[in-house]
Amino acid sequence: MKYSNVKKQELLLLLPLLLPLLLLLLLLLLLLLLLLLLLLLLLLLLLLLLLLLLLLLLLLILLLLLLLLLLQLLLLLLLLLLLLLLLLLLLLLLLLLLLLLLLLLLLLLLLLLLLLLLLLLFCCCF
Repeated sequence: MKYSNVKKQELLLLLPLLLPLLLLLLLLLLLLLLLLLLLLLLLLLLLLLLLLLLLLLLLLILLLLLLLLLLQLLLLLLLLLLLLLLLLLLLLLLLLLLLLLLLLLLLLLLLLLLLLLLLLLFCCCF
């Protein structure tokens, strides 16, 4: 019983020291959360840009196909193959970007969970 009271008194003495540290940690976590959200928005913007580029490329391929039907030149066929290769590369990049976005969302979720845990710990101290 006496030991428990001593521990409580020690904790009460340590509390003014721990409070600024906990608040600083909370602030840092919030800053990291904001940074991650900004990165997420940037990635979404990049994703939209890539999708637009993909649509333009598809339109160009369709146009070249039409031209190929009209002219039937070997050079246009090679150009079409090159564009298809570029399209494949762009799709791969898009997939990689989506994977990165998913990873970032997972990290954001983990950070939110950590923040929640820290807040719970902070509330339990008081």
